[in-house]
Amino acid sequence: MLNPKASTSPAANEFRSDTFTTPTPSMLAAMATASFGDDVYQEDHITTKFQKEIARLTGMQDALFMLSGTMGNQIGVRVHLHQPPHSVLCDYRAHVYAEEGSGLAVLSQAMVTPVHPANGIYLTLDDVKRWTVLGEDIHTAPTKVISLEVTIGGVLTPLEEIRKISEFANAHDIKVHCDGARLWNASAATRHSLEDYCQYFDTVSMCISKGLGAPVGGVLASTESNIKRARWLRKQLGGGIRQAGVLTAPALVALEEVWPTMKYTHEKTKKLEKDLAAIGIVPQIPVDTNFFFIDAKKSNIDMGVLLEQCGKFNVKLMDERIALHHQISDDAIENLKAAIAEAVRITKALPQDYVSKVPPGGYGSTSKMNEYS
Repeated sequence: MLNPKASTSPAANEFRSDTFTTPTPSMLAAMATASFGDDVYQEDHITTKFQKEIARLTGMQDALFMLSGTMGNQIGVRVHLHQPPHSVLCDYRAHVYAEEGSGLAVLSQAMVTPVHPANGIYLTLDDVKRWTVLGEDIHTAPTKVISLEVTIGGVLTPLEEIRKISEFANAHDIKVHCDGARLWNASAATRHSLEDYCQYFDTVSMCISKGLGAPVGGVLASTESNIKRARWLRKQLGGGIRQAGVLTAPALVALEEVWPTMKYTHEKTKKLEKDLAAIGIVPQIPVDTNFFFIDAKKSNIDMGVLLEQCGKFNVKLMDERIALHHQISDDAIENLKAAIAEAVRITKALPQDYVSKVPPGGYGSTSKMNEYS
């Protein structure tokens, strides 16, 4: 069964990203009645309640509200790093490396080892073993953190693979961070709990303003000592929030109201995959959760033409990534399919030397399959 609620959100036709989700009426009501304690002094009871709930769900000792997923990632890695030289190993597409303004270099003075997965989909233990820097060779920057993104491009990394990577890291005194911006989606898709995933990580950063649809922020979960240091680092970066309750109150609503609907979003995405296959549209990578990446070449579709058609059919798309979320309407999905079908038809009629005019903002490629901005 698909989500039965018709969307009246401004994001109803928004396929660019699940970051475009808007607060629900119950979120706005929660904000209007939020507590006004000062969270810098840890006196806001709604924020404390939210953080304790995240700690409970993840099985971690403590949690800390962050202004963004980027802040959660950067602080989450930084708590493990002390004196350079040191390096962070991650997927070459990882948000923490490719989409966070060189934060690892600036904030953690860290070298990065960006790895291309041998399977082209997600990192495996073999990838990690091959590229981890061990030993005391003074020419190198030893690997001190492995950062895994779950999901990456909407793709699920098997829990068993995460376990094996974690055990390897622990054996070599390497910390493991999870960019869990969409860990909510992974849990909804696999029915593994957040705690099932988080047991294999030392720090976990999760977003609440993407698929969950809260207006602002993310959250970092870890040990009490790591969160104590993270609170200090958050203050240093300008993230000490006074009346944080107006932001954490809608986050609590999102956990109760939106997270349970992710299974419907995933069902819609799988149905979209099936419908697009009928007109020859091929995905770049597996469609596991809420993303479909169009393989423009294999699908014989010109992306410039497609973006033009999206404008005519009143749906918003930025690049090859189609992002679904809880506020996407069924009408918008039908309009998107119509735009794609028309773009396929037009592309077939184009001369071979045709060069499309890319709309302002352009469109991405496989290398940007996890772009969140």
